[in-house]
Amino acid sequence: MTALSRTYADACRDGNAGLRDAVARAAFPPAFDEAWRRHLLPRPWFVPEAETREFARDLEELFELLVSLPDRLFDGDAERYAKELGLAPRHAALLRRCSDGRPARLGRADAYHDGTGYRLLEFNLGSEVGGMDMAVCNDGLLRVGEFAAFAAAHGLAHVDTAARLAEDLRERAGAALSGGGAEPVIGLVEGNGGIGPYGTLMRAFQEAMAAQGLELRIGELGDVRTRPDGKLTLGGAPLDLVLRNFGARQLLDDPAGPEAAEHLFRAHEAGRTVLYTSLESGLYAHKNALALLSDPRWATTFDAVERDLVDRVLPWSRTLGRTASPDLLDVCRERREHLILKPGAGHGGLGTFVGWECDDDAWREALAIAVDHGYLAQERVVPRPEPVLDPVTGVVDHRVAAVGVFLTSRGYAGAHARVNRADAGAIVGMSANPDTRMACVFSHP
Repeated sequence: MTALSRTYADACRDGNAGLRDAVARAAFPPAFDEAWRRHLLPRPWFVPEAETREFARDLEELFELLVSLPDRLFDGDAERYAKELGLAPRHAALLRRCSDGRPARLGRADAYHDGTGYRLLEFNLGSEVGGMDMAVCNDGLLRVGEFAAFAAAHGLAHVDTAARLAEDLRERAGAALSGGGAEPVIGLVEGNGGIGPYGTLMRAFQEAMAAQGLELRIGELGDVRTRPDGKLTLGGAPLDLVLRNFGARQLLDDPAGPEAAEHLFRAHEAGRTVLYTSLESGLYAHKNALALLSDPRWATTFDAVERDLVDRVLPWSRTLGRTASPDLLDVCRERREHLILKPGAGHGGLGTFVGWECDDDAWREALAIAVDHGYLAQERVVPRPEPVLDPVTGVVDHRVAAVGVFLTSRGYAGAHARVNRADAGAIVGMSANPDTRMACVFSHP
């Protein structure tokens, strides 16, 4: 555990009520409060500044390796690359819509710290990643006097992800600005039916971006219209940029989805309204892309520095599919307690099989599903536990965190954490485990 986590837990237990109740006492803007208050951990998460920034620099280099894969491994043939990932042709074609071979560097890498360093679990790329408004929590805590004093005493700092994203949005929307406006008008657009389940989170993000001076209008694909001049509108307002809050899988699950998105693609291609980000990000966020980086079949494609980067950041990862070798399947059977199986295009831990939580029979069934559906097999990473005091009971227990490290075109863009009890199971995610809590992240020297 980090010394600072123990210092904080001890202060809370020894009677510093201001620290103990800081999250409960913090004042948040209304939309953030509605979306996140009940899901917040009773303290922030602490990470070492230098180590976290070094990991972020590694992620920037890893991003470059990922986007180079079609050229390096498949002579630039995007169809062959998509087939290797296990993508169905219709899915792959949708991801390549508006593709220029260079997706925007915007995303969140989820990682565990195992006590020696960060290890990457997955690299979520694209504008639909969640949690980019979590610095609102940092700001609220710093307005609590006792926490502000603790932060000053220990040199705590944070990076506002929303502020970094706002810089990118202004730059990307510049060419499409209409009416001589100084600031772009942005549509935060969900798939049809998406506002119902995600509207609360969208409004919290809209609120955070308004604090950065950007106007976001919320809508679904079916609400977006095209003017005769090709520019998109939402609620009658011309849009300079559409910030995509839907994924390709959502479009494919909606019979009207792909066609409904076509006018976004056409407006982007015509330069009338920018689509940020394109669906192309999904070609590199697919978990099986990580396996290509560590698969020994491709080892000679990467130089020594690149191989060292992959070994340093990424746990052992292999794609399972109908062409998986018998030797690989034998390894997976024998190493059940050290492996986890993940759907390549899944999210939130849904559909995941945890080897150390399965018996041999369940694991055989899981491997059969993994082979049929082209899952990723990945080495287990054991996260470092940290002490957290429950302000109601006064009990200190141990929690583990999946730290989400954000990147934009400008590099490191802050972090947040999803946190579970250390004994609550392997999946640290709100979709798979409703007891998961969110935490803002402060770095320390």
